[in-house]
Amino acid sequence: MTTPLDPIVSEFETQEQADEYDRWFHAKVEASLSNPGPGVPHDEVMARMDAIIAKAERRHRERARC
Repeated sequence: MTTPLDPIVSEFETQEQADEYDRWFHAKVEASLSNPGPGVPHDEVMARMDAIIAKAERRHRERARC
């Protein structure tokens, strides 16, 4: 049986879809938390994000000139 959800309350159409996503999400988080690999330092992440943003801003300015 499918239980429909109110679109104002949930992004999912049914409770079953919401439960399935919740299980998937928790599995991903658990896998990430149990990963013994090294983390990425905050400063490195921020530098990468700054570079991505700067590149997107340059592309936007170039397109605006055309």
